[in-house]
Amino acid sequence: MTGLPLFACTSTTWGESVRTRLALAVLTCAVAGVLVACEPADGTKSPGGATPSAEASVAPGSSEPARDGKPGADQRKKVPAFVGMGLQSAQDAAKEQGFHSLKSHDALGRGRMQAFHRNWKVCSQNVAAGTTVSTGTTLDFGAVKLEESCPAKDEAPPSAKGGKMPDFKGKSVKAARAALDASTSLTVKDASPDHRWVLVESNWQVCSQTPGPGTALKGQPVSFTAVKFGESCP
Repeated sequence: MTGLPLFACTSTTWGESVRTRLALAVLTCAVAGVLVACEPADGTKSPGGATPSAEASVAPGSSEPARDGKPGADQRKKVPAFVGMGLQSAQDAAKEQGFHSLKSHDALGRGRMQAFHRNWKVCSQNVAAGTTVSTGTTLDFGAVKLEESCPAKDEAPPSAKGGKMPDFKGKSVKAARAALDASTSLTVKDASPDHRWVLVESNWQVCSQTPGPGTALKGQPVSFTAVKFGESCP
């Protein structure tokens, strides 16, 4: 302590201590940053070193990875018996078995939409019960409303293939319209004396038609008279 004030030695020692602590703090932060950058966000790794999100899950019994929780399309299963079930119940049962491509149609050939599945029942299925097929196969159900009787077989919609006018009597106006070329000029009138508007065409059946069945179709206008299903044509 020769000639140096006590406060000078104290000041030098304090400054070196501060610098040392700052250096250690910076080094600690740098090491911590490297460790965090090298680890996955949740801090876990799979045994192979990959993060869990990078691994593909494979559905049991399938050679392809599962997508969105659905098994691969190469699975093969027996098609259950759906005839007699409510349409909604049939579709739910099909999905439980892995069949997700489902369709339905009006078994009476009237072209009605199955908007509320619980109001319809299954009359037919395009793949016979007990048949083993890929779960990617489309299942198509022929259906009628709950209060209706199933036909012996699905009624095919009318067709104007061959350029001849079909016999539309008894067919729904909607199905008759669909059978004609989209450019056809078509007039539909109530066959009863009530002069009602024919609005929901799938609920009306054709009573008469012009031109008659078998006439060559050459772009001429077409006209129908119709009554509601359940009513008699005059």
